Amino acid sequence: MKGFVKLLASRKSHLQLHTDLKALPQMLSWFEQLHQPPITKKVWLQCQLALAEAFTNAVRHAHKNQSSEVPIDIEVTILDDRIEMRVWDFGPPFDLEAKLNKMVSNEENESEGGRGLQLMKSIASSLSYTRTADNRNCLLLVKNYDGDNGLSQCSTTDFS
Repeated sequence: MKGFVKLLASRKSHLQLHTDLKALPQMLSWFEQLHQPPITKKVWLQCQLALAEAFTNAVRHAHKNQSSEVPIDIEVTILDDRIEMRVWDFGPPFDLEAKLNKMVSNEENESEGGRGLQLMKSIASSLSYTRTADNRNCLLLVKNYDGDNGLSQCSTTDFS
């Protein structure tokens, strides 16, 4: 492809933050430093928005009644054809697909809740929320940018 730059290798980066919305600028700054070809600025900004929403949801909903010391882990893997973003939280699990389906059936409802999930779903090529073996939840957002539908899964990862 003319003008297309291939990455030499995948790049994986991890960040651990406290449960605090004030950490959002730190997360965004960290994420911006990861930007590289072949990801277009438009796709990158979409991913940035989805990741910000995922972090915000983890703070506001998953960790709602927990100490600010409870960590939220974020991992970004950049591959030749996609970006994979994982956000781990310690909140109670929920059924993402059921929640999204319920919101679609209640489209006329003007309530504030749930718009972030819909936004993430519209940006991501694939979106899932699974419980891991270490009793955390992993939100996996995959954004393809080279036509491939390859997808990795969340796994139990120890960030201590």
